[in-house]
Amino acid sequence: MNAGDRIRATYQFKPLDHLVRREFSIWPEAIEEWKKQGLPPDYEERNLFSYDPPGIAEVGLNLGWCEPPFFPAYEDKVIRQEGDTEVVQDIAGRWLRVFKGRRHGFMPTYIKHAVAGWKDWEEEVAPRLDPSDPKRYEELEEKCALAAKLGKAEGRFIRQGMIGGYMYLRALIGPTEVLYAFHDQPHLIHVIMQRWAEVMNAGLERIQQYIALDELGLGEDICYNHGLLISPDMVKEFLLPYYQDVASKARRRQSKKLYFHVDTDGWAEPAVPLYLAAGMDVMSPWEVAAGCDVVQIGRKWPGLVMIGGIDKRVLAAGEEAIERFLARVIPPMVKRGGYIPTCDHGVPVNVRYEDYLYYRARICELDHL
Repeated sequence: MNAGDRIRATYQFKPLDHLVRREFSIWPEAIEEWKKQGLPPDYEERNLFSYDPPGIAEVGLNLGWCEPPFFPAYEDKVIRQEGDTEVVQDIAGRWLRVFKGRRHGFMPTYIKHAVAGWKDWEEEVAPRLDPSDPKRYEELEEKCALAAKLGKAEGRFIRQGMIGGYMYLRALIGPTEVLYAFHDQPHLIHVIMQRWAEVMNAGLERIQQYIALDELGLGEDICYNHGLLISPDMVKEFLLPYYQDVASKARRRQSKKLYFHVDTDGWAEPAVPLYLAAGMDVMSPWEVAAGCDVVQIGRKWPGLVMIGGIDKRVLAAGEEAIERFLARVIPPMVKRGGYIPTCDHGVPVNVRYEDYLYYRARICELDHL
């Protein structure tokens, strides 16, 4: 069973030789620290973490993920220096206060966002989200050809990611400001979401002229540690119609099954029924610190494919804690099926190299019947 076949069997709840072996990600800072702790420079070539070979081929058309798919993007530049911090403009047009020379591993202070009202949207932002701009699709045929080649030669799962509507709105308007905008400027929200759907539909239609997809991924982050950041009624009004439109059109363009994968941090269970109504098949990464327990949630939603759910805090707590956690989670999830274990976000710098090695060795001993 190759890596792509293993993913397909997981998504179809079919028997496996072992669970898919991969990771959400590892912080670059953790890799650098692990090198000081003994991680050899050729760890990837030696596959010290016992990952499967690559099982996914990303098409790679820019439909966004954490940032909107601007074309052109805003200039990434320093606006001003402020002691040991600096104010920077990022590619999404946001002004952020960050530590000098560092933008990862902490929450920046948001100073302003690209859309403060209609004028910003119409004059500055909407033109950067023109779905008809042919420059958006330069090299797309080559990208699709490469993905198709990998799919045929190695059986890889063909995937395209895109920014979720909530992530898109939050990036454009601001995490606090967007909450007011749902109430105070609903027409603006709908206009911005209509453009989101136009960009996604146009991009997916172009891709599907060349290749059939296996998975459509949605970077959403609509939850925090107490549930949804907006009410279910707001999700139904401002997000679901656009998701249903994009997902249904993408599925109609091809005969191959197209899986819809939603990625959100936080306490995600309240989001499950809403996104199932949008056509979701897969959800990740099930943040344990926010209360997500893949064993319990997996029993409640037996047909939902689940990815993640390995507590990053446990990985930092040593071998005994890792052993207890894996013994509780992995055997029932192997029996359930439809599960890929990964850290519930990027593996952070406070996880020791030896403990991560132990985790990987033990999970590979437990991940099959």
